[in-house]
Amino acid sequence: MMTAQQRAAQVRLMIFDVDGILTDGSLQFGPEGEALKTFNVLDGQGIKLLQQHGVETAIISARNSAIVTKRATDLGITHICQGIHDKKNAFLELINRLSIPAQACGFIGDDVIDLPVLTRVGFAASVPNGHLEVRQRVHYVTTQSGGKGAAREVCDFILQAQGKYDQALAEFLS
Repeated sequence: MMTAQQRAAQVRLMIFDVDGILTDGSLQFGPEGEALKTFNVLDGQGIKLLQQHGVETAIISARNSAIVTKRATDLGITHICQGIHDKKNAFLELINRLSIPAQACGFIGDDVIDLPVLTRVGFAASVPNGHLEVRQRVHYVTTQSGGKGAAREVCDFILQAQGKYDQALAEFLS
């Protein structure tokens, strides 16, 4: 049986859920009824480091939000699937379009709607406050919560597993 680190070493595409992963899962609504979300800058830097070191990134989210599109664009995430309740089909379409096998993909999610993808990828991750059924089926559970650095932790874990972490940090240490 492969370890989480061995699985992370094979990741060529890392996919992120949004609510509960890139955010803390809270939904706040503004005066016009618009949903407000808070993102963590550490997570964003981790995503950029993955991209800079050869790992594609994507978002698959059940909710549709202009804020998510803006954040993804700011981070250079070009594969954005929103308003998707059938995450399995969105995942299969994405990997087919990118010609990346499921075993070379990672996904981090926190609720049962994410299970159809989590059970198909080579590297599955969740957060400590994720649903029990999800945490029991993934290869890696972060120490950080969603919206509080969990995505960064997974990005760093992947870079370390691939032997690219020191290289990723080198530009900041010179």
